Amino acid sequence: MQTNQPKSIREKSLKTILFAAQEEFVLQGYKGATVQSIADKAKLPKANVLYYFKNKENIYHAVLEHTLDMWDKGIGDIIPEDGPKLAIEKFIRAKVTMSFKHPQASKIYAMEIIQGAQHLKDFTRTYLRQWVRDKAKVFQHWIDNGEMKDVDPVNLIFLIWSSTQHYADFDNQILTIMNRADYEQDDINHVTRFLTDFILTGCELNND
Repeated sequence: MQTNQPKSIREKSLKTILFAAQEEFVLQGYKGATVQSIADKAKLPKANVLYYFKNKENIYHAVLEHTLDMWDKGIGDIIPEDGPKLAIEKFIRAKVTMSFKHPQASKIYAMEIIQGAQHLKDFTRTYLRQWVRDKAKVFQHWIDNGEMKDVDPVNLIFLIWSSTQHYADFDNQILTIMNRADYEQDDINHVTRFLTDFILTGCELNND
């Protein structure tokens, strides 16, 4: 028990710091946020935060890496064996769930891209570009086999990204229009069904 305690304390502290940093970066942006403000939000001494991260830039990179890792695990399994219908269903459900449950992460990523992706240039030019190309090839394989409508695979991926992340990036607007305080599980299910049905119909796959 005692041997696991340091690891447990470290994991808990890192989680607390990253969660506080997410909120602070969303509210203040990268330039406006400070290590002290992140420490205050995490209810930890500034020295504790600096123990795990050398500076604000390191914290920001860690937040982005956590977001990208979470998204990669959620949407990285578009495989030929699934077929287009199941793959699209899984893709949409994963993205909707992440947008509803982790809106802060999506907002930080969107802000970073809008501001020129200074901290993500290598990621967008290498990993993300290759990821889109690889997944587009899978969709093109299904198209060539006559398993789905001949659509532009890259723009299909963009469509799923934008339609699902809208619920995270513009949650204040959506909740205000809906006269709601927060999202609920039923909202995740409803939006997932709506977007899945709409996109599958557009790809001529909704024939159940």
